[in-house]
Amino acid sequence: MARKNADKKKSRGEGNPAVRGKDAPVEISQDDFLAALNVDLAHEYSAVITYRTYASQVQGQWRMELRQFFEQEIPDELGHAQILADKIVSLGGTPATVPAAVRPAGDAKQMLRNALDDEIETIDRYVLRRKQAEALGHYGLAVEFDDLIRDESNHRDEIQLLLRRWDTG
Repeated sequence: MARKNADKKKSRGEGNPAVRGKDAPVEISQDDFLAALNVDLAHEYSAVITYRTYASQVQGQWRMELRQFFEQEIPDELGHAQILADKIVSLGGTPATVPAAVRPAGDAKQMLRNALDDEIETIDRYVLRRKQAEALGHYGLAVEFDDLIRDESNHRDEIQLLLRRWDTG
């Protein structure tokens, strides 16, 4: 069980203090920054897989609406992956090719909860990554993270509205 939890944390980037959310250090080496960007890239790949899978699997009374919602998120996540992969290469790194783990869900509400958790974790990582980029003098990338944070915040807000509506019927 402990090994399974450690593997899960590693796949989500939690094993490396340079990539954690709010408690991670802002000061970071270029190599650790590239590793952190690759964790972010793996999560964007995972988001594409998650949203495609959820769009196909969703059932229930709001199936069509949720399917459309999940499908509409995919191009944004692919765009984020492109930004990250291009920046990793321009900074001298090699982009990750393996996605982070996808959280399975048994029903539509769990899909939304998982997606919300993922968006919140992504926002936390990107707020930190923006600070790290600025600390390393990557000011253009810091501005790009502002755009990514805005996109992910909009995704979070939309999911929260869907869940609120779900709870009120």
